[in-house]
Amino acid sequence: MVLTVISFYLLAFVAVAAAFMVIAARNPVHSVMYLILTFFSAAGLFILMGAEFLALLLVMVYVGAVAVLFLFVVMMLDVDFVEMKQGFLNNIGFGLLVAGILLLEMLMVGATYVWKDGSTVVARGDEVSNIEAFGRVLYTDYAGVFEAAGFVLLVAMIGAIVLTLRDRDGVRKQDAMSQMSRTKETGMEMVDIEPGHGVG
Repeated sequence: MVLTVISFYLLAFVAVAAAFMVIAARNPVHSVMYLILTFFSAAGLFILMGAEFLALLLVMVYVGAVAVLFLFVVMMLDVDFVEMKQGFLNNIGFGLLVAGILLLEMLMVGATYVWKDGSTVVARGDEVSNIEAFGRVLYTDYAGVFEAAGFVLLVAMIGAIVLTLRDRDGVRKQDAMSQMSRTKETGMEMVDIEPGHGVG
């Protein structure tokens, strides 16, 4: 029980401090590292509560999305990669500090999860795992709402593609119908090249 309390306060303090540093850091690289640290700390809190599925979802979806978002931000910003590579050695200490905190959090959460006394906030039977209980509720009681949410996300994705897809002059693009309907007569052109001249 003492280990659970210590892990909770440690994860909560790191999550709040890292969330504050996300908006206080001037370097975008440091800000993204603090954001990932915040997500990992929140995932550790979910594991302490017995909600392993939410912790897994938080790490897989949000940390991956933050990495992709950071990639797009770096692509959109006018970043001098030569200058960034020159200061790479200066960020090694900071990166090792964040990695050390993440390792400490994972070890503490793992130790608490292994040696816990079975009391969690999420009420469920011992014979059913958290992910199985979540799946039973999601695909039985809330199956219609779940499918409606998926349909709304599909419409939003198609709308975003339609809004950003524009015909631009001078851009070569693939015409699938003309390729599939091509015959030997339309797909091959015989050219009589004179000696000493190239194909003009």
